[in-house]
Amino acid sequence: MTKVVITAAGKGTRLLPFTKEMPKEMMPIFSQVFSEKKVVLPLLQYIFEQFYSLNFRDYCFIVGREKRSIEDHFTPHETYLRELSGDYKKIVLKFYQKLEKSHLIWINQNKPLGFGDAVKRAERYVGKEDFIVHAGDVTILSNSKHPILRLIETAKEYPEAKAILLCKKVKDSKRYGVPTIEKLSNDVLNIKEVIEKPEKPKSEFGILPLYYFRKNIFSSLKKIKPGKGKEFQLTDAIQNMIQEKQKVLAITLDKNEKEVDVGTVESYRDAQTITFRKA
Repeated sequence: MTKVVITAAGKGTRLLPFTKEMPKEMMPIFSQVFSEKKVVLPLLQYIFEQFYSLNFRDYCFIVGREKRSIEDHFTPHETYLRELSGDYKKIVLKFYQKLEKSHLIWINQNKPLGFGDAVKRAERYVGKEDFIVHAGDVTILSNSKHPILRLIETAKEYPEAKAILLCKKVKDSKRYGVPTIEKLSNDVLNIKEVIEKPEKPKSEFGILPLYYFRKNIFSSLKKIKPGKGKEFQLTDAIQNMIQEKQKVLAITLDKNEKEVDVGTVESYRDAQTITFRKA
């Protein structure tokens, strides 16, 4: 079973003052996953539920030192459960049952040194296996085969690929890593270069924070220096792989798929107009 690394250690400064006490990954969304009526769900729980519904059971959460609230939320609380009744008790019980059937590891990122540093800390957990990285403040809604499954299928089809990215066409490239691409097949792109938040983008695509990696990424993460924002950027490690002639591929979002991002005031406001109906 492919392992899952979920990063949830960012400061969330663009959502202050709310995120002074509450991690941005725990921002509330509206969901009808469990019942006919809407319930309020932390985005990070939705991401976990999404992976669980796709039969993943092995998770590593990268959190900041001050984010104990995340670990508490993902720890079954039997006394609290006994105090609930009705639909809410059923909802919480189902969540706890999924947690009990899963293997969760918690790793601290003591300082906010960037996405690349967060992923690097998962090396011992991952070992020599392939793994998926998913940011905790973004999710992808899909009405067909989810991109997570398509990433895995692409990895099986192209065993020589060391990294497989997920991209979409973007208007504001300054919020994304931007790839230089060439078409490999109808559904797969070959990545020639990646640059984090470029001033002059070389394509109309942006890289979404959902990746499939072989263990090779860790060697590249150890070679990079702080980049944009004086942080260790995951895109810089991917670029190092490309420079070392390792194959990096990408798939794109389908027309019926949508990225939901709670990382800024504007994107979070847009997320509040969506009811999450399928995990």
